[in-house]
Amino acid sequence: MTQEHQGRVLYAIVCGAGPAAEVGRLVDLAQRRGWDVQVVATPSALNFLDVPSLETQTGRPVRSQYRRPEEPRSPKADAIIVAPATYNTMNKCAAGISDNYALGILAEAPGLGIPTVFLPFVNTAMAGRRAFRRSVDELAAENMNVLLGPGGFEPHPPGTGTERIAAFPWQAALRQVEDCFAGHEAR
Repeated sequence: MTQEHQGRVLYAIVCGAGPAAEVGRLVDLAQRRGWDVQVVATPSALNFLDVPSLETQTGRPVRSQYRRPEEPRSPKADAIIVAPATYNTMNKCAAGISDNYALGILAEAPGLGIPTVFLPFVNTAMAGRRAFRRSVDELAAENMNVLLGPGGFEPHPPGTGTERIAAFPWQAALRQVEDCFAGHEAR
């Protein structure tokens, strides 16, 4: 697999939720728009992914753990999409918790000025929790974008997530991150 930096690098951070199995759609969309994609999976996301297929598609290893000193570094991210973003990952990120590789990347992103977009996949019971609403506000306060509601992802009634997987708006996340990246580049 190639480790060379080809152009703009997009980190696709994948969490363990239904749409995770379809992250290849995001990779394809991003590659068509000139992004070099690095897939990073939370530990629970690995159960949803076809890792060999994603590694072939991106030409890079799917990362889920910190590298060993002798392993090559991943290219630096120019932008990040977290999709599907779970309740757990969003709350941990907002609280500054960095207990896995994906959260470690997200912990540094605001300080490094990396445009970051979260595309949640949560149900209405979770989205209605004060902790979740507070997390969305905290992420926004650090210039991290959350696509929740019109133009992003509408929370679904509990127990109906499977029915919503096919309509997961990968393209909306890519559009948003490209808008953020363009604004970041203009500075």
